[in-house]
Amino acid sequence: MPEGPSIVILKNLIEELHLINKEILEVSGNVKTINKELLLHKKVKGFKTWGKHFLICFDDFTVRIHLLMFGTYLFDDEKSTPLKLGLTFNNHQVNFYTCDIRFVEGKIEDAYDFTADIMANEWTPGKAFKKIKAKQASFIGDELLNQEIFSGVGNIIKNEALYR
Repeated sequence: MPEGPSIVILKNLIEELHLINKEILEVSGNVKTINKELLLHKKVKGFKTWGKHFLICFDDFTVRIHLLMFGTYLFDDEKSTPLKLGLTFNNHQVNFYTCDIRFVEGKIEDAYDFTADIMANEWTPGKAFKKIKAKQASFIGDELLNQEIFSGVGNIIKNEALYR
């Protein structure tokens, strides 16, 4: 499963395509969890990450993509695996495979606590420590995987932190 650092790499790569304020000209894929037609002719306002979530921001909603265990993405290329969501812009195509896709209504800052995201500039270690101290009789290994405290941490990071 991609962890926080891998999702930040995705964000950095997609930002190199310069898609901010670009219009989506075509939407494709077999996604059933959202009405993909709502994306047609919308302009991307930004890309963000929150832990294992990749976020495509628009004016009044955000598309949340979770790559699950084996999710992948391709830019300007396709593969034989069934396409979950494809976004075509004037000069680029962005394709997501084997992932969970949802809409997040309203401002993304109201839906996510970016101070819990270990990869965000807003990450607040002291806040995470307070959340852990408030728990009774919990194991640190379990708390490291609690996405409300350490968003973006998975087994790889947990094992590196605990067993180095």
